[in-house]
Amino acid sequence: MNPIRVLIIDDHTLFRSGIKLLLERQAGFEVVGEAGEGLEGVKRAKQLKPDVVLLDLHMPIMSGLEVTSLLQEEVPSAQIIMLTVSEDADDLLEALRAGARGYLLKNIETDFLLASIRQAAAGESVMSPPMARKLADAMRLPAKGNTDVSPAKLSPRELEVILLLARGAGNKEIARVLDLSESTVKIHVQGILRKLNLSSRVQAAVYAIEHGLVPTEH
Repeated sequence: MNPIRVLIIDDHTLFRSGIKLLLERQAGFEVVGEAGEGLEGVKRAKQLKPDVVLLDLHMPIMSGLEVTSLLQEEVPSAQIIMLTVSEDADDLLEALRAGARGYLLKNIETDFLLASIRQAAAGESVMSPPMARKLADAMRLPAKGNTDVSPAKLSPRELEVILLLARGAGNKEIARVLDLSESTVKIHVQGILRKLNLSSRVQAAVYAIEHGLVPTEH
């Protein structure tokens, strides 16, 4: 099996060096490059085509959010994990909206980081437990009244699918719950993303939460 090719973008040299050394000591990982600021990171990503990008959120010149948006356009195959000290819920939501596959805090354990990189490379979403709790808390808040694209554009079936997406269900589980084939679920997910101008299932889940589509639990 080919190793997971990782690019590290962070403005702290010692942190980059530490992560690089950590990954190079593990089987199944290859650090293909690193960058100390966002613009250089985008250039390196275009050249190296990494499987996973570990990206700092707050950097000079270009923020991690801007880098994420650019990478979505320039290197869509790369899975982006925001690796940051910020525990701010708004930063989390912005990162997910921009297209990040995951959001990890820099104080996580080594095993959790390694497992998260593997999961992201496989197309799964990853998140530090404290941030997962913040996202869950957001589900209980009233909708913020966003008016960018109305949920009314979605069909009744698409509303059922996006609700299950927001609850973390995969295509197989959604198919089972709604008595559909997985291929039909994929078509509905694609339709949701297209109608709402979104680029990932995570963004669709955040949209559902922010627009009050997820019932509040009592």
